[in-house]
Amino acid sequence: MPLPSIKVALVGVGNCASALVQGLYYYGQLKDADDFVGLRHPILGGYQPRDVQIVAAFDIDSRKVGRDLADAIFAPPNSVPKFVEVPSTGVVVHKGPVLDGVGEYTKNLIQVSGSPEVDVAKILKEGGAEIVVNLLPSGAVKASEWYAGQALKAGCAFVNATPTFVASSSEWARRFEDAGLPLVGDDLVDQVGATTLHKTLLQLLSRHGVRIIETYQLDVGGGTESLDTFERTRDLKRMVKTEAVRAALPYEAEVVAGSTDYVDFLQNRRDSFFWIRGIYFCGAQFQIDIKLSTMDGPNAFSPLLDVIRAVKIALNRKMKGAVLPICVYAFKHPPQLLSLETAEKIFEEFIAQNSKSR
Repeated sequence: MPLPSIKVALVGVGNCASALVQGLYYYGQLKDADDFVGLRHPILGGYQPRDVQIVAAFDIDSRKVGRDLADAIFAPPNSVPKFVEVPSTGVVVHKGPVLDGVGEYTKNLIQVSGSPEVDVAKILKEGGAEIVVNLLPSGAVKASEWYAGQALKAGCAFVNATPTFVASSSEWARRFEDAGLPLVGDDLVDQVGATTLHKTLLQLLSRHGVRIIETYQLDVGGGTESLDTFERTRDLKRMVKTEAVRAALPYEAEVVAGSTDYVDFLQNRRDSFFWIRGIYFCGAQFQIDIKLSTMDGPNAFSPLLDVIRAVKIALNRKMKGAVLPICVYAFKHPPQLLSLETAEKIFEEFIAQNSKSR
């Protein structure tokens, strides 16, 4: 018997949304498990990519509002390449409130629609949305919190992919717990993630008896998200990333990790630079320099697909409040920081319980 669809609403039709919609269509057409290259979990808890259905979408840009989602994901200023030809979805992008969704640096890139704002909670209910995925710019703190409130009003679970503290906020966690709804976040990890790679390298070296003295990770990117981060959340991102990386070491070391600059012609690409200095045998020193180049939007697809399916499992189990196994597995700033191994273990146990129950 086929599993029911997972009905999802998207807040923000930017580059991550473009990658998600394209990925759902691309992987939804595949049947052979060997063809699911690029996914960590082709099937998760019994759910496949084809089980995820986008039922609503919200944005503020006039080039996206009022258009079918299949067209809106390729509208400027989005810069993710067209990997597949997405057919009409029947989902029209609705105008949400602007609030703090446009920063000083991005106001010339965003063309705010003059269309009236819709009743978001009503649209969510009418579409049968179960999960609201927040893909707003990093600096949109008020807007992110407002949509979390709309998810509560509509009876939906909430996925916060941004660094705004929602799942890691005891107040928001309590509100979702009182409403009997799952909440996960904050700040989604990348599939080929600089922070995850940095943490893994530090842990590997430490296990080999190496002592890390100093290390940094600096990111330079293009696209509206990087520009918004550069203006409004550079300090926040530095704090979140530095805490995440520092937690990988069992001892004190000098650690810096964060976004440092914006380069427009990089578009949706990001360059991450790592520098590690430490000592090993008899105090001998070593130094590591690495550069990682990735594309932001597609980098979010695999972990976000895992999160959406895992949240559906949480809904099925009637879990409420911040769901720790999902938060620690897929987010840089969960309610509690755990080692990579522990995070992976409790997430896999969480999924295995669902498989056993079916």
